[in-house]
Amino acid sequence: MGLIYQFLATAFEVYFIALIIYILMSWLPGARESSFGEALAMICEPYLEFFRRIIPPIGMLDISPLAALFLLRLARIGLKELFMMIG
Repeated sequence: MGLIYQFLATAFEVYFIALIIYILMSWLPGARESSFGEALAMICEPYLEFFRRIIPPIGMLDISPLAALFLLRLARIGLKELFMMIG
């Protein structure tokens, strides 16, 4: 059971880091148009798009990625609690 938790926790952490990199790439002109940026977009955009539909931008500030990161972190904490209850 511990191996399953470790795999899932690592997957959550890698995705969290990928999201942060993708979000920071928006500050660099042309970074998202690179092959690395496009690969990250294929992974990150479906998750971020859900939050963009719910949380509209405030002027030029898009806070939906913050909500996405927060929910991902909460999901990881919930996963930890679930595995603690199970075993």
